[in-house]
Amino acid sequence: MTEPISAADEPDFVPVKSADRTLEILESLASGAAGLGELASRLRIPKSSLHSILRTLEHRGWVEADASRSTYRLGMSALLIGSSYVDQDPTVLRTSEVMDALAADTGETVHLARLEFPDVVYMAKRESVHPLRMFSAIGRRLPAHATALGKVTLAELPDAAVRKLVPETLPASTAHTITSRDALIDHLAHVREVGYAVDAEEAGIGMRCFAVALPFQHPSKDAISCSVPLARLDDEKERAIIDLLFEARDRLSRQFGGRRLTAS
Repeated sequence: MTEPISAADEPDFVPVKSADRTLEILESLASGAAGLGELASRLRIPKSSLHSILRTLEHRGWVEADASRSTYRLGMSALLIGSSYVDQDPTVLRTSEVMDALAADTGETVHLARLEFPDVVYMAKRESVHPLRMFSAIGRRLPAHATALGKVTLAELPDAAVRKLVPETLPASTAHTITSRDALIDHLAHVREVGYAVDAEEAGIGMRCFAVALPFQHPSKDAISCSVPLARLDDEKERAIIDLLFEARDRLSRQFGGRRLTAS
């Protein structure tokens, strides 16, 4: 898995303080609107400096203030830049036709997601044709250990790497979530053996999700999935979905020259 260069990789690196603060503000506002005092306390930035940065961000459309100028939230520029990232992402472009086909063949919700540990981030989706379906949104983050998309990409890593990444105890999204690092590592061995991962109501009750890793790099950070409400799922449909995911993965491998894996 390709990791971003960090300060640990460059011992002489010193971030530009103003740029660092600006990004901290944007990242903080990504979790929701906040007031000047709350942001100053959370980020430990003097109010005078924070106010100046917020006014600059507001002028450039990155931040919006309410009528009383007491609360700030992300602005339209954040959406436009985020959308541009997705629109230009090579994996999103490569998988577009395959995702269309999967959605048409299954009638269910199809996702493309990327591992950004400790989460997976939805990069693209195709909606189910049914009124009863999974709620999701581009940019949404879910715990990797609780999702099929996350588990199938974590399974791309050796156990030693997973053990370094994953804490001993994991948060539970539902009563079905794996919450032990050792249990997760055992589970990932099975995922490697069968070639796909299953979210059995681990991220949300009433839904089952199936995912395969994409073949564009090794280890892969990207995966596609199909999510189905249990009310519409039986053994025959489950097997059909898994087969379609394998076919989609192999089609992408043939088209773009990635590694090809054999379905179990």
